[in-house]
Amino acid sequence: MSVISIKNLRVDIQPHFWSKRRTILDNVCLDIEPGEIFGFLGPNGAGKTTTIKTLLGLLLPTAGSISVFDGAPTDVAVRRHIGYMPEHAYFPEQLKAIELVQVHAMLAGFDRTAAKRRAREALELTGMANAANERLRGFSKGMLQRVGLAQAIVGDPDLVILDEPMSGLDPLGRRDIREIMVGLRERGSTVFFSTHILPDVEMICDRVGIIVAGKARKAGKLSELVESGVTRIEVWVRSLDQDARSAVSALTQKIEERGGQLALHVPDTTTANHLIDLLRQHSVEIHDMQVIRPSLEDLFVKETQRATP
Repeated sequence: MSVISIKNLRVDIQPHFWSKRRTILDNVCLDIEPGEIFGFLGPNGAGKTTTIKTLLGLLLPTAGSISVFDGAPTDVAVRRHIGYMPEHAYFPEQLKAIELVQVHAMLAGFDRTAAKRRAREALELTGMANAANERLRGFSKGMLQRVGLAQAIVGDPDLVILDEPMSGLDPLGRRDIREIMVGLRERGSTVFFSTHILPDVEMICDRVGIIVAGKARKAGKLSELVESGVTRIEVWVRSLDQDARSAVSALTQKIEERGGQLALHVPDTTTANHLIDLLRQHSVEIHDMQVIRPSLEDLFVKETQRATP
């Protein structure tokens, strides 16, 4: 059973009563498996937060279906299994960090004593133990992010949903959050997080999905997505005389000098084979050939540009 199952989801919203309804999500399909870290990628305004709000039952589908733990997101029994951290958390600033997290532990069903213990453990895990008794009004954005994560995990949820959890954090803070997310996976929780910070995704995600302009463009294992295509092929030679250079210029995208050798860039294997035949006709010795696979950034840019009119 998938933890999250989204089928042909469409969400229309009407920002103001006098404005027309707009389609924010259109025919989105996703399945999130138990115990995985799933990175949900997309540029600003792509529909990431709207998807999360629908997962939480805060927005209702206009069409299609969405289930969490095989139930409706609006079901209280389902919500008990979910921990959530919004991108912009607005907590009562007069509360202390320990008070805020303790309240969320009690909402998750712990008694007062157990809730306080759980709150301290969650703040320790997120690196906020030293600020547990400080009021939120003096916290930086990064500190609020950590407290927000603490309240999301204090109830030991089976599914943790994080909206841009790395936002506002320095590199060390991002590393800490990544380690926490990996720890959640190791203890059996499923982590679904939205982000546009690609290096974090490459480090920890089991699978990723890309959403652009409200449409899910790609979803799958990171290794399969980035290795499913070829960015270019480089054919390496020591040198080219003028005749050979003129002959190959129509086939090559670029001729680049590196380390005393020439790398001839071609877009695909068919062109590479034609190039090799042509080089042999000109008695040019081939030293190496490398297939350059696309990176996650290449894939992300390609899918984003494909959606641009």
